[in-house]
Amino acid sequence: MIELIPAIDLIGGKCVRLTKGDYSHKTVYNDDPVAAAIAFEKMGFKRLHVVDLDGAKSDHIVNINVLKDITSSTGLTIDFGGGIKSEEDIELAFANGSAMATVGSIAVTEKEQFCSWLMKFGADRIILSADVRGRNISINGWKDNSGVELMSFLDYYISHGVNNILCTDISKDGTLQGPSTDLYKEVIERFPHIYLIASGGVSSNDDIYELDNIGIPAVVVGKAFYEGKINIEETAHG
Repeated sequence: MIELIPAIDLIGGKCVRLTKGDYSHKTVYNDDPVAAAIAFEKMGFKRLHVVDLDGAKSDHIVNINVLKDITSSTGLTIDFGGGIKSEEDIELAFANGSAMATVGSIAVTEKEQFCSWLMKFGADRIILSADVRGRNISINGWKDNSGVELMSFLDYYISHGVNNILCTDISKDGTLQGPSTDLYKEVIERFPHIYLIASGGVSSNDDIYELDNIGIPAVVVGKAFYEGKINIEETAHG
């Protein structure tokens, strides 16, 4: 069964969701992200995806204290991203309890640096974030189109040892319009051995089942959780 990963996105220390990555279209769902994380754990979830949106916009980690509070208050396995631009940023995330670091922009702009992180920290602790508009990778908090095509991007890094990949269709993110199933199907058929985490657009349990049926290992769910569109009893089975 597909692994379900709830998401907490952070702006100003609050739990928010954006629509299509637009910082001007944000909804605050919880003033206390630690309480939200504790609630997810009580629902039965084992893992949490935490994104420092302030960090992604600022090019350095901003909400590190929130990460520390979440990891010290729960037993959740955390993957943390947003604003990771240096080896020191990764070490800071790990020192504050994150099990994995999610990295996107640097993989586009500094290939050698990213590969050095894979070697130093291990492919099991680094998640390659492939955030796409159309078929091109977006970087710097989804603000900039890198012009790098998705499949060539994945092919390069998978050949260099990447196994964990978070693929977000920005045009779907926060819209509750359903995920980009065809895109994820194409990726997993081309790279069947990767741990692909789908993200963006999930609006119902049916969307989750559809992704499961095409062989997607995991999916991040945000707004659909917060707006009560997911039947937790059917999904929170660890």
